[in-house]
Amino acid sequence: MRSRTFIWVMRVVVVLGLIGLVVPGIVSAAGTANNTATRTCSTYIEYLAPQAVSFDIRFELFGQGEPGWKCYAIAFNGTETLLRSMGLIPGPAVIPRSPADNT
Repeated sequence: MRSRTFIWVMRVVVVLGLIGLVVPGIVSAAGTANNTATRTCSTYIEYLAPQAVSFDIRFELFGQGEPGWKCYAIAFNGTETLLRSMGLIPGPAVIPRSPADNT
């Protein structure tokens, strides 16, 4: 039989190994989602709010609408307007091919 110390050391090694495998994947996925959300939000800003001076992206669990990435337009006076909710996994911007008829 194996000693208690050996079993404890093996458990610690296994847990550290699992953490070493899972954490880099989570960090990589979060970084990719952040970059995608930034590019998508900049496209939405150019099309939907060209008068905005800046934009902001945030990951919100309990914000307006469903949880996920949000794209905010920032006006000259500092007010923020929610332009789009991009969901948990942001994708490319979906821009209509023709302008909407507002009449």
